[in-house]
Amino acid sequence: MSSTCRLYLVSPERIEHPSIFADELRAALAGGDVAAFQLRLKGVDDAAIARAADTLRPICQQRDVAFILNDRPDLAVRLDCDGVHVGQDDISCAEARRIVGPDRQVGVTAHASRHLAMEAAEAGADYVAFGAFYSSTTKAVTTLADIEIVEWWSELMEIPCVAIGGITVENAAPVIAAGADFLAVAGGVWNHEGGPEAAVRAFNELFAARGQD
Repeated sequence: MSSTCRLYLVSPERIEHPSIFADELRAALAGGDVAAFQLRLKGVDDAAIARAADTLRPICQQRDVAFILNDRPDLAVRLDCDGVHVGQDDISCAEARRIVGPDRQVGVTAHASRHLAMEAAEAGADYVAFGAFYSSTTKAVTTLADIEIVEWWSELMEIPCVAIGGITVENAAPVIAAGADFLAVAGGVWNHEGGPEAAVRAFNELFAARGQD
């Protein structure tokens, strides 16, 4: 079981002004270690995704934070992202891998399904995402996952797992203790009462404390 968990930031679903949000992202990354940032924009056209990516990608990549695009492997390649994350209703993991090639990351949503997670691993996913573990303010929750699935995966598999869904500084400890390699967090950072920098700092303090157990 991994003793070191890391933060995987997920963007808000709407970013009206990427240049303004860029300041929030810089603040978050100033708070401490962040493994990845996923650009997850819903209901917008490709041009809006491209504008956001071109603004935010350099901020991440200059800090060695992987820049992951949600849903769209074709755009991930065109916009020089570090990887793509696909859901069960999106393109298959195998097809995403074919499009992005061997050098970019492919992450796959497995919800609360051991079967889907194993399928993703066999198809060449770089990580699988389980969740939601809590109700979310940023996404409608249709499937709640039990923390036991993280324990099972982390004990058996080498491929990392990401825990997602309503995770905040206040409720993260059990998921960290279960062995999650990454915590995917959106509202728990962007809506944190102390701001995104304080949120990232607090998450990293939780990770450090767990690593010393």
